[in-house]
Formats: sequence, C-alpha cells, structure tokens
Amino acid sequence: MADDHQKRIAIIGAGISGLLACKYALSKGFHPTVFEARSSIGGVWRKTLSTTRLQSPKSVYQFSDFPWPDSVTAEFPSQDEVLGYIQAYAAHFGLAKHIKFNTKVLSINYSGAAEDETAAGDVSSSDGKWEVEFSSGTESLAGSEVFEADFVVLCVGKYSGVPNIPEFAPGKEPEAFQGRVIHSMEYTDLKPEQCKDLVEGKRVAVVGFQKHALDIAMECSAINGKENPCKLLYRTEHWNVPDYLPWGIPLPKLYFTRFAELLVHKPGEGLLLSFLATVLSPIRWAMSKFVETDIKHKHRLAKYGMVPKQSFLQELSTCLISTVPEKFYDRVEEGSIVLKKAPSFNFCQEGIEIDQIQQPVIEADVVIFATGFRGEKKLQDIFRSKRFGEIVVGSPNAVVPLYRECLPPRIPQLAVLGFSESISNLFSSEIRSRWLSELLDGKFKLPAIKEMEEEAAKWDEYFKRYGGEFYRRSCVGALHIWHNDQLCRDMGWKPKRKNGLWAELFEPYGPMDYVCS
Repeated sequence: MADDHQKRIAIIGAGISGLLACKYALSKGFHPTVFEARSSIGGVWRKTLSTTRLQSPKSVYQFSDFPWPDSVTAEFPSQDEVLGYIQAYAAHFGLAKHIKFNTKVLSINYSGAAEDETAAGDVSSSDGKWEVEFSSGTESLAGSEVFEADFVVLCVGKYSGVPNIPEFAPGKEPEAFQGRVIHSMEYTDLKPEQCKDLVEGKRVAVVGFQKHALDIAMECSAINGKENPCKLLYRTEHWNVPDYLPWGIPLPKLYFTRFAELLVHKPGEGLLLSFLATVLSPIRWAMSKFVETDIKHKHRLAKYGMVPKQSFLQELSTCLISTVPEKFYDRVEEGSIVLKKAPSFNFCQEGIEIDQIQQPVIEADVVIFATGFRGEKKLQDIFRSKRFGEIVVGSPNAVVPLYRECLPPRIPQLAVLGFSESISNLFSSEIRSRWLSELLDGKFKLPAIKEMEEEAAKWDEYFKRYGGEFYRRSCVGALHIWHNDQLCRDMGWKPKRKNGLWAELFEPYGPMDYVCS
C-alpha cells in the first residue's frame, strides 16, 4: 500500500483483547474501528454474578503500562473492581471514540484473490479487502451496512455467544421436563432480584463444575439454604484451588517460572531441552503432587469423593484451574449444596435422570446449564465464506490452528486474539496485540504458510501430550514464558527479561516484565 499507516483495521469485540488491539494499533498510527454489540466495554466482565472474582492474582492480570490503583487491595478483585479497572484503562488511552457501540457484526467476507491463493503472511497486500457487514441499534439485516477494512482482528472471545448444551436421548431432551431450563448466559443477564425470583423456594439443579457453576450454586444455596439444597451435577472432578498458596508457597513460584517450564516438553525444543524435560520429570511429578495434596487437605476432597484422577499439571496445561468460592465446601458440609456425579443424564417430566442405583431421578423445578460455550462455532459462523469458516476452526481432532496463537495461516489479513488461553488472558492478549501491531508496522515478516502450519502443528502435539481428554482447549498455561519468548524474538526483543541467572530461572514472569521492548 502507498502508506501502510492508512490501513483501516476492523476489530470485532470490545472486551480485553479488543481494547488492547485498538490501543496498540493506535500506537502505530493505524486507524482502528472497534465493533461492539453491547452498549459498553468489558466483554465477560461487563455483567457477571455478584460473587464472581478474578481467577488469577491481580499481579498477573494487569496492563503493563497501567497498573492497578492502590485503592484495589484484594489479591482477587471483585467484578466491579475489574470492570472499573478496564474502564479506567480505556478512558486513559482514549479508546471509546474508536468504538461503535450497539453495533452487531453480522458477517465478514474477503474480496480479492481466490481463496485457494490467499495466505495470512501477506498482511500488507493492497489487493484484498474485508467487508464487515453490521447492523446498528435495532436495525434488521435489511438495514445493514458494510465497512471496508484492510485488516480484521477477531476478538469475539470463547465464553459468550453460543451456549454449549449436551446432547440427550430422543424424547428425553429439555422439552420433556415440566420445569424451566436456562443456560448460565441467560442467568447472568438477569437482574439480582430476577435471579432470586427464579430460584427462591424452588428445587434447583446446576450442571457443570467450572467457575460459573460454582458461583451459581453458591447464590442458590444462599437463597434457599438446606430447605431446598442446590444439586450440583458434574461429570469430572477438577483441581479447583482454594488459593494460590499451596502449603504457604506462592503458586507462581512453582509454575510461572523458567525452571518450571524446563520440566515440560516444549514445541520446537532442541535435544538439550528435551533431555532436561525427561530427566527432570520426577520433579514435575512431585510439584504436581505437592499442589494436589494441599488442595485435597484444604477442601477435604477425599471426604466428598471429589479427588480428580487427572494431575494438577494437566489441568494447568488446559487452563481448567479456577478458584473455589469462599466457604463452598462449608455449604456442601451443611447440606445446602449437594454434589452429584453425572457423566451422562437425560430429562424426564420430574427432572433429571442419571445413571445411578440410588435416586435415579433428581427432582427439580429449575435446571441451569453452566456448561460453557461453543467458541469454535462462534468463530466459524462469523465468516460468510464456508471455506474460511472451516479453515479457522481446523480439524475436529485438533485445536484451532493459529500461528503464534494469533494468525490462521491460510486466511489473509486477519488475526484472532483472545481465543487461546493462558494463566492470565489479559497478560497473553497484551503481548499478542503488541506482536500484531509490530507485524502490521512491518517490523518483521512472517514465514511461509507451510512453516506456520508446521509450527501450529507442534503446539497441537504439545496440547495433546499434556491436555489428555481436555486437550482441545487452546491453552499456553504451563508454557506462557516459552510462548512469549517466541513473540519477543519475532519482534526483535530480548526474551530474557530478568536481572541475573537466579531471577531468570526462579522468579515468576508477569506483565511488568514486558513494560519495555
């Protein structure tokens, strides 16, 4: 292009990733436009349950150039505090004027070279354009408009939009149930008084065992107590942590250091690193057991039959670690929350049928699915091109194939931010946004398509090796430093950010280590 800085960049979503992509695009002199379907910024933090708190310590969940205010003292801030922090960041850098609120993107379509001739590597191409079809306010599809962009950044997230609902036997779907069935997405959108009206005095069953399920169960148990205990149905036990201090040692000192990553086989590692990961595997096993024993002790997991079969490392490697709400197991002890293992279940008129000898039917008035979202489906459906939609999600037997967890190699002039997770999604989204802005600014070139696909395949092998049955969750949780090193080398930055060998090996890495290039 005559002047690359005249590029029009369309950013879809004004959550954490969208705001960061906008901020760093502006820092390079580009012209970003952010499309946000809601009336405000914040993504999933815009509206959550009152009991929801940050899942990682605030020290690793902060902007590198905008620290938390002194007024926020909690290690795991509340929803209001997190949202306030995000809003303050957007105000500080003047991002709101670049956001089109109440604007829903209906589809994106690439016009230019034939699809089989395109590649993400040609980010400076002037031949192709993206057509972003959107509707504003209450306008219908008939009243939609088109925004032409040189580059598109998808920041649609994976924890909203398309609910993940289990499949059921014919005739035993939710329609067979005489009560009410909703997804946690709908529950979260309710006002507090509406939530209370929905569950008060009713038999409630919550399906799931991740953070949203635990928070909803806590709310229900607080309203109904032991008189109408909340039944929490789960398929798999998880190592949900009580805090980040296993046996008094900060968890980041165990797992967020270079030494911890020496214990894990890494994508693209050489013979020496492979040898070290193999030889040091007993330490890897011992560290995982060390954390597991702490969780078992504090939560009394054996007493409730809640000891997971998988290791803590496997859960960290798939970003399944979440903090348990305070006094959750006290509610289990008193009987206001009842845990029920249900690998599979169906609906009947009275409630839920599970495969158990005792009490095969869980009678209920309200069933709340806290079973997550279909992030791949949401990502796929935004493309008007069926082929691009299939390319972006890849094989059903692999993770979403993104080079550097950002770029689909065979889709031109497009990036995906915030889909691949880490120990702190803000942390990872920021450095990826910086990497993308440097790429668009011409500071480095991408390798050939085949090389990018091979690199993505190496990460897929890593995910499969350490993720087990959960491996399709794109997550660099146990290798975030290795991932950041790759991005730093691309940008021409120094990967090692600490002072001295001891600090480099044993001090945790966080956002403040990447303040300067």
